[in-house]
Amino acid sequence: MKIFCIGRNYVDHIHELKNEVPESMVIFLKPETALHHHTIPWTLPDFSNDLHYECEIVLKIDKKGKNILEAEAESFFKEISLGIDFTARDIQAQLKEKGLPWEKAKAFDHSAIVGDFIDKSSFNLADLNFTLTKNNLLAQNGFTKKMIHSFSGIISELSRYFTLEFGDLIFTGTPAGVAAVKQGDLYQGCIEGVKVLEFKVS
Repeated sequence: MKIFCIGRNYVDHIHELKNEVPESMVIFLKPETALHHHTIPWTLPDFSNDLHYECEIVLKIDKKGKNILEAEAESFFKEISLGIDFTARDIQAQLKEKGLPWEKAKAFDHSAIVGDFIDKSSFNLADLNFTLTKNNLLAQNGFTKKMIHSFSGIISELSRYFTLEFGDLIFTGTPAGVAAVKQGDLYQGCIEGVKVLEFKVS
């Protein structure tokens, strides 16, 4: 099982972090040990003083594919959920400054929380709304129509370089509103008002 992540896929998030809009899709991976289901208690790691949440729509691949045409890409997943791509922002800044890879900041154990998966068939994937609340206050409010790269475009591009297999997960990018995680925080995530994610930080 592979965990693919798409970086810088919402312009408002790119601007909030003062990054440049990339010319091509930003892709990185997390190992299987990064995966953490939202019903299992989650603890802040001790190696970062500035850990950020990034809420994203997650696709679950349900059949094998390579060099997938964009027009056929939606047939490669049936379920969606929300996930949190945790980022050790302080470590990431140090690595970026030295031109080094980001794995220590992005791919550490339990850095990819996922919620419950739901059937995609009742949703308009091109105009999907998802939200994350932090301590019952709205933190992120995303719309898939604002993505630079669509779900189909992501799947097609990934499959040029990687064979997609049953159970692979794709984190599709985060909108604006990312911020630091604190002990005791309560997070809840919804897709079109349907709650699929809830966890408290210990």
